[in-house]
Amino acid sequence: MLVDFFYILRKAQVPVSIKELLTLLEALENHLAFASWDDFYLLARTCLVKDEKYFDRFDLAFGHYFKGLAELPDPFDNVVPEQWLESDFIKNLTEEEKAEIEKLGGLDKLMETLAKRFEEQNERHAGGSKWIGTGGTSPFGHSGYNPEGVRIGGESKHKRAVKVWEKRQFRDLDDSVELGTRNLKVALRKLRKFARTGAADELDLDDTIRSTANNAGLLDLKMVPERHNAAKVLLFFDVGGSMDPYIRQCEQLFSAARTEFKHLEYFYFHNCVYERVWKDNKRRWNEHIDTFDLLHTYGRDYRVIFVGDAAMAPYEVTERYGSVEHRNPEPGSVWLRRILDTWDKAIWLNPSHQRYWDYTASTQMIKNIMDNKMYPLTLEGLEDGIRYLSK
Repeated sequence: MLVDFFYILRKAQVPVSIKELLTLLEALENHLAFASWDDFYLLARTCLVKDEKYFDRFDLAFGHYFKGLAELPDPFDNVVPEQWLESDFIKNLTEEEKAEIEKLGGLDKLMETLAKRFEEQNERHAGGSKWIGTGGTSPFGHSGYNPEGVRIGGESKHKRAVKVWEKRQFRDLDDSVELGTRNLKVALRKLRKFARTGAADELDLDDTIRSTANNAGLLDLKMVPERHNAAKVLLFFDVGGSMDPYIRQCEQLFSAARTEFKHLEYFYFHNCVYERVWKDNKRRWNEHIDTFDLLHTYGRDYRVIFVGDAAMAPYEVTERYGSVEHRNPEPGSVWLRRILDTWDKAIWLNPSHQRYWDYTASTQMIKNIMDNKMYPLTLEGLEDGIRYLSK
């Protein structure tokens, strides 16, 4: 039986090995889990999953195999954007209207249709009869009415959903989804470079023991400066316009970065970096910082992280006076290359889905300028970017 489960896990892209399966079988033979699904679930996860980012995939595979849940098509590896499911619109239906709603024809047909909706939909909908959203009579979403539907998020209103997407406790740990502050901190810690600086006010236990022994047992305290993360980071955020849907992700990244890095400087820009950036978005029109000054203020040991969707008109990157906000005397591409010439370790984190990058000319331009060091703002993408910065 567990051999089939093993292949289900592999199909779900959980990297399990034969050795780990044999470990689980040995544990079962020794009655480490007996007559309890909960105990078996925890034991199987402990033996088979090496990294917490695969917990969510394991849960889906476990539920599919052992509880008979219908297998979800590939498109649902992605998370439905939260703004699609904000329940600010509830549609009330009469009994006659409810009676007119037709079923789609069983779970298989329902999931097939949902897969198509997920591929086609690109914005939030509320109160409709077709798209994933809230209210209305669509079979997909929550807070609406349909006699046979799939509830995604929210709370049950009519108790009519065929399938419920919830209790995925480890979804935020998956390396393919948008990040939370906790995951950001974990990923950013890989850029840590510790150094001992400041006054010697921390006990060095090993050296104290060694020195005391060499001193015939007379106590000889040895102190060292406290260890600090010496990594230095310049963080540039694109704000406004097409970045508005990603405000929450940027806030989380900023919060995590301020926690992890003692030497952190942050700046804002719009669409592309030009001759000026700013520190306070509320005062962006009257309190600028010259980008030229930044190039001569911070040492070459700083690492640079840009955060933006890189979506704009191509001339904003390539042309003089191409900015939509002011008459820039030099193209944005010139300033990007100056930054890269000053700091040789730089990455661009893009919060938009990677499948859209090839369809946006400006994104391809900036990606080329960055020497392909553009990464999606997912756990896997951030880890890849931080790995490059750490070299």
